[in-house]
Amino acid sequence: MAIQISSELLDGCVLGLLMNDDYYGYSLTQKIQESVAVSESTMYPVLRRLKKNGLLTTYDQPYQGRNRRYYQITAAGKQQFKLVQQDWQQFKDGVDNMLGDEFNG
Repeated sequence: MAIQISSELLDGCVLGLLMNDDYYGYSLTQKIQESVAVSESTMYPVLRRLKKNGLLTTYDQPYQGRNRRYYQITAAGKQQFKLVQQDWQQFKDGVDNMLGDEFNG
């Protein structure tokens, strides 16, 4: 059973990865796909929206004769990530309480 991820959580996953390092689009998508079932065609609109909202910025780096577009989290993106973390913890705690102790570890 595949569980759908909300856009807010997907945003949080992207921001969380970018807290540690900058990624170019394809590598960021691959990294997200290691943990979350999401298509490549879903990721690029997410990245564009996060950039438009001032949560990410981009820069290009040459690689084997082509440019790779790297994504970097902004100060506003870091603040948003902290909010997502808080919301996630509250949601997780609520679900853990409903499912019972056998799921708590």
